[in-house]
Amino acid sequence: MMADVAIEGSSTSGDKRRPTVSRRARRVRMTGKERREQLLDIGRILFAEKGFEGTSVEEIAAKAGVSKPVVYEHFGGKEGLYAVVVDREMRQLLDLVTGSLTAGHPRELCEQAAFALLDYIEEYTDGFRILVRDSPVAQSTGTFASLISDIATQVEDILGSEFKARGFDQKLAPLYAQALVGMVALTGQWWLDVRKPPKAEVAAHLVNLAWHGLENLEPKPRLIGHRKS
Repeated sequence: MMADVAIEGSSTSGDKRRPTVSRRARRVRMTGKERREQLLDIGRILFAEKGFEGTSVEEIAAKAGVSKPVVYEHFGGKEGLYAVVVDREMRQLLDLVTGSLTAGHPRELCEQAAFALLDYIEEYTDGFRILVRDSPVAQSTGTFASLISDIATQVEDILGSEFKARGFDQKLAPLYAQALVGMVALTGQWWLDVRKPPKAEVAAHLVNLAWHGLENLEPKPRLIGHRKS
């Protein structure tokens, strides 16, 4: 399908993929694929700014310069558009994290994983804001919690090897992987708003806590308080 639409210009704001409204939009003709990508870009911006509930099909269509049926034609509605946006962001972040794990030394692997998440937050801010919201259309997948679980699975293998080398119970690797990845992710949410200290310093402090905690790990940790269960 071809149609006349207004195209928006590039942006220099936080997210490198975010288009911005130009003062003088020009009219061009779009293919069906181009239209779909345009709607995804617009939906991504609106979902990041207003959330799922605060965004309407009418607003998406208006920003794209099309009628509401065009949005339904491509995605079946707001829920379908949102699901595709979330899926793309999850794959983007997962690819960044898994692709970053190239070093041989476990401490450097921790550094690379921390940098990957912070890089994503810095470069794809809109996407991260969408992921950390509770998805109203997702069930067991498509939520930030499920994404963290997926990333933790990648870390399990690293911790499992370290636990085996140190004589620890490898069955506990998933627990520690969830704890470590959750620590980085929650710190990333905080850093998203404050943006200080600098990214490299944040990564250094995260790895400092994670690594030195693991370095001095007790094979069988004990509770020192009165409560034992």
